[in-house]
Amino acid sequence: MQVHQILKSKLVPGVATVTPATTVSQAAAELAARRIGSLVVSPDGTEATGILSERDIVREIGRRGASVLSEPVSAIMTCEIQTCELEDTADEVLSRMTEGRFRHMPVVEKGRMVALISIGDVVKARLSELSMEKDALEGMIMGF
Repeated sequence: MQVHQILKSKLVPGVATVTPATTVSQAAAELAARRIGSLVVSPDGTEATGILSERDIVREIGRRGASVLSEPVSAIMTCEIQTCELEDTADEVLSRMTEGRFRHMPVVEKGRMVALISIGDVVKARLSELSMEKDALEGMIMGF
C-alpha cells in the first residue's frame, strides 16, 4: 500500500500548521482544540521548516519550566524532519518512523507539503491490508 492510498482514508485531510513565531502556548492550545499530536511549522503553509509535537512541549517544560510557553515554537521545534512522497510504501514509512522514533511525517509532492501522515494512519492501513490478505488466503484454502 502506498502513501496516497492511505491518505484517501484519513478523516481530516490537510495539514495543521503554525508559523515559526507562534508561541508554544498558542501551539499547545491548537493541539488541544484539534485533538492532534503535532503541528507542522511552516512560514507559508506549504514548506515544512519544522515540526512540533506534544512530546517536544512536555520535554521542554520539564527541562526549562513553564516559561517556555511564551517562547516561539521555532525555539523548541524539531528542525531536522523527515518527509515522504505519495508513492512511498507503508512499509517504508513505518520503518523510517520506527527507526527515527517519531510519529508524524509530512508528505511532499514536487517540493510542496500536501499532507501529514501519522504512525496510526500507517498501522491502520497495514492492518486492513493484512486482513484482506488473510481473507483471500482463507478463501483460496476453502475453495471459494
